[in-house]
Amino acid sequence: MSTETLFQIHLVSGYVAWLLCFSVYVWPWLTSMDRIAAHRAIATLHSFRFFGLVFILPGIVSPNLPDGFAVFAAYGDFATGVLAMLALLTVRIRPLFWVFVVAFNLMGAVDLIVDYYHAIQLDLPAHAEWLGATYAIPIIYVPLLMITHIAAFYFLVRPQTKAARALVGDVAVF
Repeated sequence: MSTETLFQIHLVSGYVAWLLCFSVYVWPWLTSMDRIAAHRAIATLHSFRFFGLVFILPGIVSPNLPDGFAVFAAYGDFATGVLAMLALLTVRIRPLFWVFVVAFNLMGAVDLIVDYYHAIQLDLPAHAEWLGATYAIPIIYVPLLMITHIAAFYFLVRPQTKAARALVGDVAVF
């Protein structure tokens, strides 16, 4: 089996496994919370995206890993992680919190989409060995990140009842 086929099987399997886990365990948990708590949980996960800097760490990835992929992926993840941390730090300043929630989700989703685009353009699936020790990131971690961005966008646009807003003291910013 080719490297490209194995990579694609791994990637699709990562999405399937996370969607199964997410739908059974995470989604019911997130939907049982008020929207601030749900966004805080998602931001907490994304605050670990500083780990994406590993794509530019010598000795971890192959020197053949194209800069066109590695640099954008590394700094896109890092920026998303910092924005997620800022959302967590500003949770008591609701207007600022919401700005950072929107920012980290937009930045993070765009980062992942552009990373997919770069990977395809650079034929990375056929050369997955270039990822070295970071191979697990696009296979295991990225599907969860993308799924939680989609969930976050859902929570951002979902109307909240007046009772729920009164209960949590949420400011309607959107």
